[in-house]
Amino acid sequence: MKAIILAGGSGSRLYPLTKVVSKQLLPIYNKPLVWYPLSTIMMAKIRDVIVITSPEDKPHFVKLLGDGKNWGINLEYIVQEKPNGIAEAFLLCEDLIKNEDKVCLILGDNVFHGSSFIDKLLVAKNDKGASIFISQVNDPQRYGVVEIDEKSKPISIEEKPALPKSNYAVTGIYFYDKSVLSFAKKLVPSARGELEISDLNRIYLQNGKLNAHILPRGTAWFDTGTFNSMHDASAYIRALEERQGLQIGCLEEISLGNDWISKQDVMNWINLHKNSELSNYLTRVLKNYP
Repeated sequence: MKAIILAGGSGSRLYPLTKVVSKQLLPIYNKPLVWYPLSTIMMAKIRDVIVITSPEDKPHFVKLLGDGKNWGINLEYIVQEKPNGIAEAFLLCEDLIKNEDKVCLILGDNVFHGSSFIDKLLVAKNDKGASIFISQVNDPQRYGVVEIDEKSKPISIEEKPALPKSNYAVTGIYFYDKSVLSFAKKLVPSARGELEISDLNRIYLQNGKLNAHILPRGTAWFDTGTFNSMHDASAYIRALEERQGLQIGCLEEISLGNDWISKQDVMNWINLHKNSELSNYLTRVLKNYP
């Protein structure tokens, strides 16, 4: 299975911060935003990852993330010339995913946290068809909205409806089977001129192959597309990390826990970055690691 992190787009709602740097490279507390979706993918035990970014931002992502080998993963990069909708991600990555039985897509500005959520991800990896994750929100008109029945089966999907049929918003992580490419090729641009992910999900729904997983109680989800939501995510992560002394989204720690890298690999990283807070944290991790 491969995963796609969609980290393109102009980030126009965050201007002027995004005039010279990608939104996904901005900090959420003590890490770049893209760290968090990547950490989610890694906790779902997916090692092959494609990062979609803009032409001007690709060098910065490559400099930041490299080829992923220091975390025991494989990173590849695809350029999106201009944002044409979330579902375009599959068309851009066609050559890299056409032989995959399943593919995961996560939006580069979505932050998830919660152990129960990771358990749900591992279950969804094995679902047949497509799987989406939904959460109750106070402002569903900002999102793709799912109506579900009493058994939590999806009934309808609408993209940013003026009169939502439910308070369940589709979050920014999805799993699809190998039909996703053929379905994505059938999409036509919406009134916004984009290939909508809701239209893709609707095809799966019409074929009876769409699963909906409600985010477990206690799971945190932030769609960091606004100044307020970026601040909220940063405040949440800071509060937890300072309270518990544990880092959220620490890629080295996740890789070590997955047995993708060794204790010696982490020690080598610590020796290269001795003056950073992260090196101090990883030193503590190694002291408590079996």
